[in-house]
Amino acid sequence: MQAPSVGGVMLPRGNGETVRLSRGASLTDFAEKINANPASLVAVMMNLGEMVTATQSVSDETLQILAGEMNYTVQIVSPEEEDRELLESFDIEFGEDEGGEEFLVARPPVVTVMGHVDHGKTRLLDAIRKTNVVAGEAGGITQHIGAYQVSTEVNEEERRITFIDTPGHEAFTAMRARGAKSTDIAILVVAANDGVMPQTIEALNHAKAADVPIVVAVNKIDVEGADPTKVRGQLTEYGLVAEEYGGDTMFVDISAKQGLNIENLLEAVVLTADAALDLRANPEQDAQGIAIESHLDRGRGAVSTVLVQRGTLRIGDTMVVGDAYGRVRAMLDDKGNNVEEATPSTPVLVLGLTNVPGAGDNFLVVDEDRTARQIAEKRAARERNAAFAKRTRRVSLEDLDKVLKAGEVQQLNLIIKGDASGSVEALESSLLQLDVGEEVDIRVLHRGVGAVTESDIDLATGSDAIVIGFNVRAAGRATQMAEREGVDVRYYSVIYQAIEEIEAALKGMLKPEYEEVELGTAEIREVFRSSKLGNIAGVLIRSGEVRRNTKARLIRDGKVVAENLNIEGLRRFKDDVTEIREGFEGGINLGNFNDIKVDDVIATYEMREKPRG
Repeated sequence: MQAPSVGGVMLPRGNGETVRLSRGASLTDFAEKINANPASLVAVMMNLGEMVTATQSVSDETLQILAGEMNYTVQIVSPEEEDRELLESFDIEFGEDEGGEEFLVARPPVVTVMGHVDHGKTRLLDAIRKTNVVAGEAGGITQHIGAYQVSTEVNEEERRITFIDTPGHEAFTAMRARGAKSTDIAILVVAANDGVMPQTIEALNHAKAADVPIVVAVNKIDVEGADPTKVRGQLTEYGLVAEEYGGDTMFVDISAKQGLNIENLLEAVVLTADAALDLRANPEQDAQGIAIESHLDRGRGAVSTVLVQRGTLRIGDTMVVGDAYGRVRAMLDDKGNNVEEATPSTPVLVLGLTNVPGAGDNFLVVDEDRTARQIAEKRAARERNAAFAKRTRRVSLEDLDKVLKAGEVQQLNLIIKGDASGSVEALESSLLQLDVGEEVDIRVLHRGVGAVTESDIDLATGSDAIVIGFNVRAAGRATQMAEREGVDVRYYSVIYQAIEEIEAALKGMLKPEYEEVELGTAEIREVFRSSKLGNIAGVLIRSGEVRRNTKARLIRDGKVVAENLNIEGLRRFKDDVTEIREGFEGGINLGNFNDIKVDDVIATYEMREKPRG
């Protein structure tokens, strides 16, 4: 059924049909689905008070409004669903073990360590791994996501456990949430002397949301004031009841610093896995899994740490990781040794990818290079459209003029470069969550892995952006170019520092707020008349101090009789002075204002900028 619309253009009118569109779709994509002319949809959007081009990625909300206007229902396809449909078009099933029960073989549990900052997560991983992670860190924060395997003996049988080394601070919520998706068991570290803290609860909620069993490591039992029993009591309130209290959560008292009871903790992980989970996978199929961390290596190009979840990854396999692809040239295990193949639950560093994938991207092995390239390109296009839709600021015709006026809406543009994709994503998500009111926006124009390059400086020059280098520096002539163009490039090695400085910059862009601060009061004891200067008040300073060139108001019998006066002259005896303090006498000239009487009070004040906090 056709219905006339804008400017006489005939538009298809739906009967409530559902149109499936991907996130970041354009009006052209929508028009194709309903057999309409994209230009007519642009006209409808203008009629609705929004300026959108036909090929521009638009937000979910905009698509819903447009669809409602034309009697259609829009269903935004989730990225996961879209990816599944993409893989199905290549006849690939992701996330399922092929074959029946007879093909499944036991695999090691994958563990993530979570907990409050400073409760000893890194120290625990250090104790388990027997190598020092802390020494190489800036600010004592785990900056990279890695993974490694350890073995322990349980019931006289050697068992392996894979650890994903995720940063634990709230700034890395996005990475931790992704880590939990690839995790079988979470170890929740709680310091015996501190007990349950806000981030402990946050970590606990992440683990519960990911539906993974939890083993509690009560750390720092050797510290003064340690009370492991109190920790057990506190966690009972959050649904973690210790086995000794009749629950099903294993609590292990440890000291990561002293290396106490580490074996017991590993045993608890294995026993929990055996009791609560059926950890099996088919090692014979094409490998599938998840990218834990990726970075650009100067000598080896794009490298990615991947965790094989099913199948066996071998050298020479063609793999797709997110929007990157390539043939596996070499694989290294967590100790840096070359390996030929990686079985389920094994983390390996893979060389040979075209570009740096994101932390949390899934990977799969395909038969042909051409298939890998097509999947990667379609994923990249989808990511790009979704990012454009997210970044698009909705501007209606009503407020377009207002927005364009300088100062109405200010925007801080950023370009983020880092040493690893996980760190860059975490920094971006933390910065985008900064809230300093509606007057200022933050916009990430570009993010990437590797050194700050000349093209980054070019982009920053054209868009007045600040460049953030996280654990990376400028390469080649980028530094000289930045100095020449006046581009602000900031380098950080600790994520909190970057967040604090950007927040301060955002607050600095806000229009200043002023507050009145009283400086002093002067009581008029005598009025002197001068033919040249008018009336001069002989005063006694009652409180504070009176300074020349400050604002003043005149108070008579407790009521303000004159506002916005100026202290134009100030004298002590025959000398001109800049200020007179409490308890001293002097003369005040209020310029052209002459209506002053004995017993009036002159109150002086100044307007000070109010700090935003």
